[in-house]
Amino acid sequence: MIDLYYWPTPNGHKITLFLEEAGLEYRVVPVDIGKGAQFEPAFLAVSPNNKMPAIVDHAPGDGGAPIPVFESGAILRYLAEKTGRFTGVAEGADAATARRQRVEVDEWLTWQMAGLGPMTGQYGHFHVYAPEDVPYAKARYRAETLRLLGVLDKRLAGREWIAGAGYSIADMAAYPWINVYDKAPLDLAPFPHLQRWQAAIAARPATARAYALARQVNPNAGKPLSDEEKQVLFGQGPR
Repeated sequence: MIDLYYWPTPNGHKITLFLEEAGLEYRVVPVDIGKGAQFEPAFLAVSPNNKMPAIVDHAPGDGGAPIPVFESGAILRYLAEKTGRFTGVAEGADAATARRQRVEVDEWLTWQMAGLGPMTGQYGHFHVYAPEDVPYAKARYRAETLRLLGVLDKRLAGREWIAGAGYSIADMAAYPWINVYDKAPLDLAPFPHLQRWQAAIAARPATARAYALARQVNPNAGKPLSDEEKQVLFGQGPR
């Protein structure tokens, strides 16, 4: 059994995509980030950076004590290694080929964690949530988000999936961060390869199950944040 500390955000969706694809047994522990649940001591014991998602694996492969894991990229890598699935390594690959395929997947997983996620998040912050209009920030993060989408579109030209052999954790990491904000949509018309890839993932039954869970956990997802929620999410300093 895996405990999934979750709230329906792009980073949260990464983990439900994997768990639903792999068919692993898991229990959702909602972390209402708008109410500050991410700062509760019990959660901080699992995720000291006060960010979700996080997991606790109560049946680790070594048979030892439960293993907590925080940071979505680390969780995806852990689950891929635990199950041997969605690693991007082709079945029957020799050691040299497998090593190269893992490197490729890790490159693009890190690309999402260090680039696509943070830059798209800043794009959303200044276009949707910021209390004042900051034209420079809006232009800066729009341009960088579009640049990264262009990088991904070029990568997908002539490829079904982002990296390695087959659908992998690199795809699961990137998918939830494509055109996240309904109130600030981006024009994806210049990115036909990305659109084809996005549609293929959307059509997977596990994707439908993962996003249905989001609506069950937070029926208010997508509604405007209250001033109190904004303060909780964006007003934190050292504590």
